[in-house]
Amino acid sequence: MSDRKDFTKQQQLRHEESVSIDQQIARLEEDVRRLKIDFDIYFNGGSKRPPYEARGRVEAQIKKLSDKRNLTYSQRYLLNSIISRYNSYKDLWRRIMKARNEPFF
Repeated sequence: MSDRKDFTKQQQLRHEESVSIDQQIARLEEDVRRLKIDFDIYFNGGSKRPPYEARGRVEAQIKKLSDKRNLTYSQRYLLNSIISRYNSYKDLWRRIMKARNEPFF
């Protein structure tokens, strides 16, 4: 009976961890969307400084989530699609900054 309780407890912990990872992925997706908006505002003259701090936070989140080994296939797929979208945006921002002769870190 004790083994069954331990197994049920392990399943519950995995489910809670999965929900937490889903929340982190959803937050990352929202942060990438906000970062795109922040760069659009910067490129259109609404902000004097590029949002480098926000970009650093997004990259830290990506690294943290990418290092997790316990992602399900669907979570890994969603994370990879968000990372791909972010990399496309990053390349676009780099090209725009280069065209404006501004440094891009």
